[in-house]
Amino acid sequence: MSYPDQQSSDSFAEGRWKRSPAEWITFGLASFILTTVVGLVVYVWIAEHHQQPPSLSVVRNQSIRETAGQFYVPFEVTNSGGETVESVQIIAELRINGEVEEAGEQHIDFLSAKETEEGAFIFSRNPDEGELVIRVASYTLP
Repeated sequence: MSYPDQQSSDSFAEGRWKRSPAEWITFGLASFILTTVVGLVVYVWIAEHHQQPPSLSVVRNQSIRETAGQFYVPFEVTNSGGETVESVQIIAELRINGEVEEAGEQHIDFLSAKETEEGAFIFSRNPDEGELVIRVASYTLP
């Protein structure tokens, strides 16, 4: 006498076990998802190794404005490179007659690739009376 469980295990042992259409669909879907995830991981790994280094620039984007005896100097810093940077330090120096009369420092926590941030330096003396130098001093990589 043969029981249904024995018959199915005998069929499996003899290699005659067949998959149902639902099993084939599930297998195909799982294989597709696994292949996609592995492909994306490889793509990100390759793309990350071919990024351009950061390239930071700072420019004055607007005119100086005076409010309550203080002079506001707006600026824009741009990361035109391919890597993200952290702790971007921007320094401004107001030189009058060759001597640094006032200086300011700004920190931008995070600047991703192709991103631009704006800020302003505040001086008590008119920057038009001397030479104003604004530059990126340093950054760190995450």
